Amino acid sequence: MRRWKNIVLMLAIIGPGIITASIDNDAPGITTYSVAGARYGYLLLWTLIPTTVALIVIQEMVARMGVVTGKGLSDLIRENYGVRITFFMMIILMIANFGTTTAEFAGWAASMEIFGLSKYIMVPAGALGIWLLVTKGSYRIVERVLLVACLLYFGYVISGFMAKPEWNRILEGTLIPRIKWESEFIMLTIAIIGTTVTPWMQFYLQSSIAEKGIKKEDYRFSKLDVVVGCLITDIIAFFIIVTCATTLFPNGIRINEASEAAIALRPFAGKYATALFALSLANASLLGAIIVPLATAYYVCEAMGWEAGINKTFKEAPEFMWIYTALIVIAAILVLIPRIPLITLMILSSFLNGILLPFVLIFALALVNNRRIMGEFTNSKGYNYISWATVIVLISLTTILLLMTILPGLRANT
Repeated sequence: MRRWKNIVLMLAIIGPGIITASIDNDAPGITTYSVAGARYGYLLLWTLIPTTVALIVIQEMVARMGVVTGKGLSDLIRENYGVRITFFMMIILMIANFGTTTAEFAGWAASMEIFGLSKYIMVPAGALGIWLLVTKGSYRIVERVLLVACLLYFGYVISGFMAKPEWNRILEGTLIPRIKWESEFIMLTIAIIGTTVTPWMQFYLQSSIAEKGIKKEDYRFSKLDVVVGCLITDIIAFFIIVTCATTLFPNGIRINEASEAAIALRPFAGKYATALFALSLANASLLGAIIVPLATAYYVCEAMGWEAGINKTFKEAPEFMWIYTALIVIAAILVLIPRIPLITLMILSSFLNGILLPFVLIFALALVNNRRIMGEFTNSKGYNYISWATVIVLISLTTILLLMTILPGLRANT
């Protein structure tokens, strides 16, 4: 009887971790992995191992804060570090998330055009559909829809097997780290980390756990939810890189976005692989267009002390609902403007997230190690080592990239 009770309890708690991690494989993320595979083959696969470890540690840490405090991350930052610091941090993150939301709709539009559907019809339809889901539905309904939609991500796994990869070379690329000292290689490395461990997902995960009201004694199920979600998201990322590395890299096909990868797959992996890749991109883009604006609305409202939550109405939480609405409407309109330069936006948003992430993690680490806030649930030394190592690696990679970009220009002018 107790066993069945635990199973029911686990099913009730599972959701935020799997959804947050899975939907991190959104349009910018899929583009980053596709470009990495197409341009460098299996060479960047090894980056997924340390990234997965870092993702699990960071997500578990943030989830633990949500359970123990019952508050969102930006709420805790405001309470402990003041409104001014929080305000400027939220503005920067809001700009980054706006770029990501626009990229989500660009991915949705591109995937729909692969199936012969006009973006001028499908983008407004998609925007209206997700707006109605969040503003009219409850947290429980939204969570169930997202969990079911997460299953479609396994289309990338099927596409990967259909590409017939060379598994011995994949094993080598995964287990033996190799680095090319090129600005594009370094930028893609930062982008892979930045699109896998993003600032917005820390805010969304903690806010969704707080809104769900998970208790301390049930945290073991929430931890399982987080670990499973992190493993799934990087397995999907692995197969996206493998698919493009197997089919596009040997043929010298360079791409700039995931929809180009889907089209380019047809001669090498068949029309069904193309359809699966495009369908998975459409699914990921639409889910990302739900979650990224939601995360933005959560952390801005929490930072400013406004009411927030999917279960609330426009009357109860006007700022939350209007921020969510504005991000969706403006991003969708931008995608519909002819010839607007959106091709590089997906990679750039991932890159910007990689630059912003260390600052978010520094605040999160300071909070999770505060015994006044966390009591006995503070980080272990091992968790702190991995978290600080992630921050240091991101700052180092960003500095190297900036130097590699700026120094050639300075030399040319002297």
